Amino acid sequence: MSYNVAVVGATGAVGSEMLQILYETGFPVDEVHAVASGRSVGREVAFGDEVRLTVQDLDGFDFEDIHIALFSAGGEISAKYAPRAAAAGCVVIDNSSHFRMEPDVPLVVPEVNPEALEGFRARNIIANPNCSTIQMVMALKPLHDLARVRRVVVATYQSVSGAGQRAMDELFDQTKGIYMNEKPQPEVFPKQIAFNVIPQIDRFLEDGATREEWKMRVETRKILDEGIEVVASCVRVPVFVGHAEAVHVEFEEPITVEQAREALAEFDGVLLVDRPEAGEYVTPVECVGEYAVFVSRLREDPTVPHGLAMWVVADNLRKGAALNAVQIAQTLVEEGYL
Repeated sequence: MSYNVAVVGATGAVGSEMLQILYETGFPVDEVHAVASGRSVGREVAFGDEVRLTVQDLDGFDFEDIHIALFSAGGEISAKYAPRAAAAGCVVIDNSSHFRMEPDVPLVVPEVNPEALEGFRARNIIANPNCSTIQMVMALKPLHDLARVRRVVVATYQSVSGAGQRAMDELFDQTKGIYMNEKPQPEVFPKQIAFNVIPQIDRFLEDGATREEWKMRVETRKILDEGIEVVASCVRVPVFVGHAEAVHVEFEEPITVEQAREALAEFDGVLLVDRPEAGEYVTPVECVGEYAVFVSRLREDPTVPHGLAMWVVADNLRKGAALNAVQIAQTLVEEGYL
């Protein structure tokens, strides 16, 4: 069977990747619709190397004959239009944060918690987790199955593409401008991003954490285990694509580096690249365009009784967003939910 698929937010960075990954993976599509706001109507976007799709207006789009809608147009758009699509019988896979923590909406990373999909018909909406959460739980899952994770301390180094195309343009323009002796003028970010790092992603909450840091804590608990404690420091760095994370994990039970190495090497979707003495570790530049989550610099953390440290890298536009959404759709098909 083949399916009618709509990509909402098709002109954005993640929406474009969704279309590309649908094509690359050979997802069984009958019709593909590119949908966006009124200002993008009539534009053409690529579906593969040869097909061009004309963007349709979200406001008047009919979801009645659409089997799956991949939303990546922001929380306000999802809040308004995702329930409408779901009510028409379409399964919505939403990349925004709007529905993630609602108890009757599954929050899914297919390799980690596919069983959560069983309840998706309650709302006909499935939430795609935060990009930084996805790559971290991918690395944690095989280790949690071995020795049960108690606590995670993570520092993220997140690329500007996580904030959208305008953010990527701002990094480019500021970098070029500095070489021309022009003073950077921040618009998307709160401070200069070129040749700088910014310890703020999203707004600050009352406890001093940012909302991005809060997302990593609550989403990890919902996806993996409510008993896990997470503290995150999320930092925006002057990289176009690819998120990196320094992850320190404390376990309930003893676990050796070798046991962890074997578990990670066998886990679907994770690639262990870990011979740092030979220069074999992965950086964001090297992960761009890849599907996998890469783990490097796996080592013991001697500051806690049962601890490990690792370096986790992934393409945030792919596994951190578009690829995970398409994999959710693939799982729905493979498990006979559609």
